[in-house]
Amino acid sequence: MSGRRSRSRQSSGTSRISEDQINDLIIKLQQLLPELRDSRRSDKVSAARVLQDTCSYIRNLHREVDDLSERLSELLENTDTAQAALIRSLLTQ
Repeated sequence: MSGRRSRSRQSSGTSRISEDQINDLIIKLQQLLPELRDSRRSDKVSAARVLQDTCSYIRNLHREVDDLSERLSELLENTDTAQAALIRSLLTQ
């Protein structure tokens, strides 16, 4: 067994995760990704691809949130005070 693997086993103690649990988590991630969700069960997708696509998807979601936040800020700046207050109150509910 490699030194890294034996060290990680020693340091992780009882919190180890089994290979089956990792595979189940990879499948769950795959089901959350729009591009991979619809692939047929017979189409094997590597765990590395699922993890790479997950990272890309999360980065894209962050960009989308930033863009939408910026657009909302611009909208609120260009809206009269009463409407802006109403929008803010709806967002904080």
